[in-house]
Amino acid sequence: MNAADDKTIVREYFNSTGFDRWRRIYGDGEVNKVQLDIRNGHQQTVDTVIGWLKADKNLPELSICDAGCGVGSLSIPLAADGAKVYASDISEKMVSEGKDRALQTLGNAENPIFAVQDLESLSGSYHTVICLDVLIHYPQEKADEMISHLCSLAQSRIILSFAPKTCALSILKKIGSFFPGASKTTRAYLHREADVVKILESNGFAVQRQAFTKTRFYFSRLLEATRK
Repeated sequence: MNAADDKTIVREYFNSTGFDRWRRIYGDGEVNKVQLDIRNGHQQTVDTVIGWLKADKNLPELSICDAGCGVGSLSIPLAADGAKVYASDISEKMVSEGKDRALQTLGNAENPIFAVQDLESLSGSYHTVICLDVLIHYPQEKADEMISHLCSLAQSRIILSFAPKTCALSILKKIGSFFPGASKTTRAYLHREADVVKILESNGFAVQRQAFTKTRFYFSRLLEATRK
């Protein structure tokens, strides 16, 4: 199946059964043990990014593009800390949920600015471009294009997370344990860290910080790269 089909699958999934599942995971309500594990892993990744940005002590000065924002787990706290955030997602339902959560949390609908867009159609220029837990839905050749496009939008920095392709994780994925559960309807693609770094470097970026989040069912390599 080609990359265009992957994008259609992702859009339809997160506008239907996937939306209900991931809205619960990204919320604070009751979930099963696997979903709780994934929730905690994702939140660790989000917390790491927020920690990096806060450590630089210039958040109120930044314009940030949160590409693949989901329900706003990252966008909303960044806006609360003063950054100007543009949040986009391929799923209309995810964006609508993000707007509702922002209104409830921040009391306004002006920041973050939410929009329904896929990564390829994003435009503009931002100090920092962030894309968390999106690349897992796309094969390497499509990820190459996505990362390069996101780099073109970043004035200074890009932050990416992806499921790293290692022998251990490849085995887990092969036996169906990477994303368990009957509601799994999108494929999970693993990416070699060396390939991701090479794409960043070819677009004029150098890796500055990195982290790895590992829970029982959630695995994510996080890279921050700045323009050389």
